[in-house]
Amino acid sequence: MLSVYALLSAQAAFAQGINYTVRIDAPGKLDDLLEDNLDLLRWRGNPRVDLEQLQRLVKAAPEEAKTLIATEGYYSPKITAGLDTSGATPVARIVVDPGQPVLVSDLDLVLQGFVPFEQGGAPFDAAALRNRWSLPVGARFRQADWEAAKRDLLREVTQSRFPRAQLVETSATVDPEAYRASLRVVIDSGPEMRFGELRIRGLKRYPRDVIANLNKIKPGDLYSEAALQALQARLQETGYFATVEVSADIRAVLDAELKELKEEDDGAAPAAPADPAAAVPGQAATGVKPATAAGPTVLPVLVRVTENKQKNIEVGLGFSTNTGGRAQLSYDDLYVFGKRMKSDLIYEQKRQSARVDFFWPTTPDGYNDSVGGGIERTDVRGELTTVATVAARRAWGTPELERSLTLEALIEQREVEGVETTRSRSVPLTYAVTRRKLDNLLSPTRGYALNWQLGVAPLPLLTDEKFVRGYTRGVYYRPVGTSGTLILRGEAGAVLSKEKIGVPSSFLFRAGGDQSVRGYGYQQLGVREGDAVVGGRYLLTAGAEYQYWFRPPWGVAFFVDAGNAADKFNDLKPEVGVGIGARWRSPVGPINVDLAYGEAVRKARLHFSLGFTF
Repeated sequence: MLSVYALLSAQAAFAQGINYTVRIDAPGKLDDLLEDNLDLLRWRGNPRVDLEQLQRLVKAAPEEAKTLIATEGYYSPKITAGLDTSGATPVARIVVDPGQPVLVSDLDLVLQGFVPFEQGGAPFDAAALRNRWSLPVGARFRQADWEAAKRDLLREVTQSRFPRAQLVETSATVDPEAYRASLRVVIDSGPEMRFGELRIRGLKRYPRDVIANLNKIKPGDLYSEAALQALQARLQETGYFATVEVSADIRAVLDAELKELKEEDDGAAPAAPADPAAAVPGQAATGVKPATAAGPTVLPVLVRVTENKQKNIEVGLGFSTNTGGRAQLSYDDLYVFGKRMKSDLIYEQKRQSARVDFFWPTTPDGYNDSVGGGIERTDVRGELTTVATVAARRAWGTPELERSLTLEALIEQREVEGVETTRSRSVPLTYAVTRRKLDNLLSPTRGYALNWQLGVAPLPLLTDEKFVRGYTRGVYYRPVGTSGTLILRGEAGAVLSKEKIGVPSSFLFRAGGDQSVRGYGYQQLGVREGDAVVGGRYLLTAGAEYQYWFRPPWGVAFFVDAGNAADKFNDLKPEVGVGIGARWRSPVGPINVDLAYGEAVRKARLHFSLGFTF
């Protein structure tokens, strides 16, 4: 029985393996590199490792560590490894002295097949590529940096004009004794590529013009990945498509080349060029240069789309501290007599509206034309207005620079308790420009955005009071330190007319609310008329806010706002609001919750807003 017990104990000990500790003494991040990759640590806890196998792992550790450390640019390290079995738990110790790092001594960058830059050919030259090379002379030669530099180089070349460029030779010759690495990179351009005809796949419900009018790429233009991406972005913004993929039809070119090779019966296609990755001391890696086609190759522009459903209905609920609860019903038909129709029915506590708009497909010149009409009822600060409008609008530009021209005809009924009900007609023409220069259009932290508007109603036709209206607003973002953001806001407006009566209320000015002077209710600041607050001829507001991101995406804000509206410029006496707020950078834009104190009303007010709107 005793011998059986001893045998079972030995089997249990073998099943558990030997328990040991590994201690690594290496500078910088080399200890993490060794801990993540040494077999000595990977095998720890394995029941198959006994004392004899542990000793073999310790003996092999220096050579294994030397190979790993070489990838970080240290080719002459001093490494010792030992095993201490004097205690209850064996301890393996690895001591690393990496020595002097190998530095990049020179770079030989060779361009093959490119038209000489000085002859107006390729938009690349050796000097420019060398300046943008990410592993420069004097840098520590790390294997990861070497691979990244080659990828970046090839990526830069293939983005424009030469999408079939290849690295045909890459070598890194390392001299460990001199601590030098000589790099050589040979890149072949392949054939020059130019764009050809537009080819569309997946279009069934909607006219070809929806895509063709947005295509700025002309046959014969030099290949540009940026041009393809720009076209794809424009198509995605139309609303006609669920998915959009824009590419150069290289497969068609390859099929044509293969067909030509078969017809000429020239034999097998050339082998793919080699691109060895590893760098070993004293050894260079070479490849074979592929054949380069003479003259430019034409690439058709291929657009693949998946169409959205023609008719869509959406229902939404929401809440705003400006206008209260909100219910919305939207109907969107993407093809009504060749045009897109959008309609909205909105009910809010302080505002109700119904509107229908028809949009033409974007023209080849980039214009977006639309016509529409609607009716809106607003009950704010004791003033009840009902406005019916018909408008024609032309918009053009980019998200960075938008412009629009709007001609509308409107009839307004205005009611204020204790004041006679008035009706007015007007046919104003408004030109608007929005300029954005921001690091992020969704959640900006640096840059600015400006908006200018000029509206005129100069003709007596269907206009009770001729007027000129100017308005501008802006916001400026500036980082402060590593965790702060300073935001400055401002707006100003003026209406010039002989009489105020007859100018539509929507063209006058009031202040107060989430996007104006916080600490006051929505459009609470303006001109007193009986018990109501109505719009004035002049507007001036400003605000400053400091955001501190203590734990991104969470932050806190401190702000001060001031401003007012009046019928006379000299009566513009600013009312001040100060407060504190919470910030969260959500995936759909910033969420702001503010508690502001209005000094004029001596009350605190809660404000809530979602997203960056400008």
